[in-house]
Amino acid sequence: MARSTFKPPSTRDQIAATVERALQGTLALVILWVIYRYCWIDAADPFKCGALLNKGEWLDPGPRWNSRNPFQNWQPPGCIMHEYKKQDIQGCFYDRRLVFIGDSTTRQIFWAVAKKMDQEKAEEEIADMLDHNGKHEDLEFESSGVFVQFIWDPWLNSTGLNRELQKFSVISALEPTGATGESAALLLLGAPGLWYARHGQENFMKDFRDSVEHVIPYMDHTSGDLDNPPPSRSFNARQASPNMLLMAPIQVPRYEALSPSREETITPEKIDQMNDFLQQVSAHSEADIVWSYNLMTWNGRAQYEESGLHVIENVAHRKADVLLNLRCNAGPVSSKYPFSHTCCSNYTQPNGIQWVLILTGLLVLPLFLSVQRGHVARLRRFLPSGHILTALTIFCLVVCFCFYADRTQIFEKSHKQFRRREFLIACSAVGIAGLMSIRKSNSPISRDSGESTDQPFLSRDQTEEWKGWMQFIILIYHYTHGSKTLWIYEIVRILIASYLFITGFGHTMFFMKTGDYSLKRVATVLARLNLLSFVLPYMMRTDYLFYYFGSLVTFWFLVIYFTLKIGRGRNVNLWFLFGKIIVSAVLVTCFTMIPGVLEFVSSILSKTCAISWNVKEWRFRTSLDLYIVYIGMIIAALAVRRTQLKTEVVKPITLIDKAVQLSVTYQGSFKAISVALSLGLFPGFWALTRRSPDKEDYNWWQPYVSFIPIVCFVTLRNCHRFLRNYRSVVFAWVGRYSLETYILQYHIWLAGDTKGLLRLGLGNRWFEAAILTPIFFWVSWRTADATQILAAWILGSTKPSRRFSEGEKDSPYLLPKTQEGATSNEFELGAQEQRQGGGVKKFMGKAQESLKWRLSIILLLMWLANVSYQ
Repeated sequence: MARSTFKPPSTRDQIAATVERALQGTLALVILWVIYRYCWIDAADPFKCGALLNKGEWLDPGPRWNSRNPFQNWQPPGCIMHEYKKQDIQGCFYDRRLVFIGDSTTRQIFWAVAKKMDQEKAEEEIADMLDHNGKHEDLEFESSGVFVQFIWDPWLNSTGLNRELQKFSVISALEPTGATGESAALLLLGAPGLWYARHGQENFMKDFRDSVEHVIPYMDHTSGDLDNPPPSRSFNARQASPNMLLMAPIQVPRYEALSPSREETITPEKIDQMNDFLQQVSAHSEADIVWSYNLMTWNGRAQYEESGLHVIENVAHRKADVLLNLRCNAGPVSSKYPFSHTCCSNYTQPNGIQWVLILTGLLVLPLFLSVQRGHVARLRRFLPSGHILTALTIFCLVVCFCFYADRTQIFEKSHKQFRRREFLIACSAVGIAGLMSIRKSNSPISRDSGESTDQPFLSRDQTEEWKGWMQFIILIYHYTHGSKTLWIYEIVRILIASYLFITGFGHTMFFMKTGDYSLKRVATVLARLNLLSFVLPYMMRTDYLFYYFGSLVTFWFLVIYFTLKIGRGRNVNLWFLFGKIIVSAVLVTCFTMIPGVLEFVSSILSKTCAISWNVKEWRFRTSLDLYIVYIGMIIAALAVRRTQLKTEVVKPITLIDKAVQLSVTYQGSFKAISVALSLGLFPGFWALTRRSPDKEDYNWWQPYVSFIPIVCFVTLRNCHRFLRNYRSVVFAWVGRYSLETYILQYHIWLAGDTKGLLRLGLGNRWFEAAILTPIFFWVSWRTADATQILAAWILGSTKPSRRFSEGEKDSPYLLPKTQEGATSNEFELGAQEQRQGGGVKKFMGKAQESLKWRLSIILLLMWLANVSYQ
């Protein structure tokens, strides 16, 4: 009887399987919860219009004298509110009017809109109004084809009000009614409570009620025709109409700050009574009253000016933004990325390619996978092998997850808010986790003695660990909105430069050690770097450069490749190699910085391939780290040469070789000097960068000084064998999948194309982050494995480095796990079958055999998808 070869899973595998099952279960619960919340809890307000209208809180409350400049970040529940600027307002209201009617509190919102359009002009007109004592007069403001009017009417009974109400109309479901062309695109009425409380008589409440009831029929969208009112319509439907009528509630004053005469007449009892009446009216009609205005000053002091009646400028601007978001978010401002305005906005419906990806990922591939696992022989012969089909399914499911998380209202979104304490606590927690996971690296074995040796200079374990802890900091930086703080921004810019340094170092080491400049090598690297960032733009309606890090490392890989390949036979001569690097740096600088060159390339790509290339953004990204890749190449070349000279593989042939040989001979002294220099340069660099007053100034210095802390870190990290031979397991694990974490954070951890945060609607932001963060890392890890398998499959590799194993019935994993070093003859067998068939099969067989044919087909398919994409 044959002995069984089954090996039970190890304890480590069991723990990994348990963790993965827990993460899968957590993801399933999260999806079920957000669907339940969207379909039932938020069913009455799926687009968050009611949330914007009635609720909200300050993410940055604080006293007026605080240097943080508070009251800039107003958070409606579950959505991101857009901060409108001049171009946005022009796009929404061009050749239209915005009319504000009411008292001085309404006038503040009028001026806030005017300042958004033209700050300098608005301030001049405010000064002119104060000089001429025109506080109780009508006002007009015009800028870039947008007309803003204010009608002074604190009693809400003027002829100007009646004139605007008569013009106000709404397009019905069948045909327009009334003078639509003359009506204001947006009409805000300020409730007249303050003046009735201040100057009204004993019957002030009756007069107030009469003034409000006069305008309610128009807010019910009857267009003044009280005998034939149209049927009730949802707020979202009314938003699509050519005009909108809203009312601001009575501004609750800060009573203790009122003057004695005002304090005597403007009492809490009067204000509360009138606001209660407005609540009753809005509950029994379709009148839209912006109750969030009063929440902005609820139980606050710093929100008010000294008068106790008016709010500070930041609060007035957020009131204006609420108004503009209610009116404009369904318009042109919401039709393109970044989709950072989700309040009272519906996302664009999927196009043809998006529907194909959704149906493929959610229906077709899971069905094929079930057929493959069901061992239906007749059907399995037409499907890819199990590990490829599994990888393809995971990849498409992740892309669909990105879509439903960041392109629908199913998940909630929220604003970011920087708090230094939160940033430091998160970094400290990550640092502790990294330190606790420090382990000894697997030592390489010497070919001569067969004994373990030290890790080489800047080994793979080191670079993976380096990328891992940098990725953690960058993720925290994005999540906590650390870009608002200059010193954190400077650190992160150094970390981005470090990634590019590793790119230059790693690829140069590979090419100089192996001499493999083949097309297959180039295609493999490009496929691995770009597969995810090629597919996501079609699903997310972004573009390739939006996921800029993938395109950036792709560009620099090609620069490295051509720099080393040209005259590669003489790369052993370091003078020649360094000369090529200098020439390459000059050419890339000219290509990037000379005006017109990138613009010409962009126009060619646009006309031939329908590629939209943001030249300004690309020039900015490349210029920030224009030379750090070359520093990595130089250090890699010196490291390779030093190893060769140390092992006496070659003899010194140049002055540089002799200098390197001296570093080997006097290794101890060389290390001591290098460490001393590094320790001295670190504080000098910090002192230099702290002199920069803003980001623009630091960005100018970045390309020329970023190598200082990077080279110092590399020196210190490799100065002792203990430091070289130990690494953090947690950081190294994240570093292996840093590309996927960087790209996927855009949509399944952050939201609004990184402008906001993805939320579950459970309440506390950090509690939700504790749920979503492990899911995010797990999905990134699975996506990285799937991407590697698919890249090998697309290029016809016969030995992918990782693949999903088949037929593991006894595996503890829910999804098939990966195995190292697995081989497959799938491509050779497929090619033989194709050669034996007809013309089409022979063509396919030839495509499978020839990498050039395969790449040509891939490029053709990408071109067709690009030119047909809408």
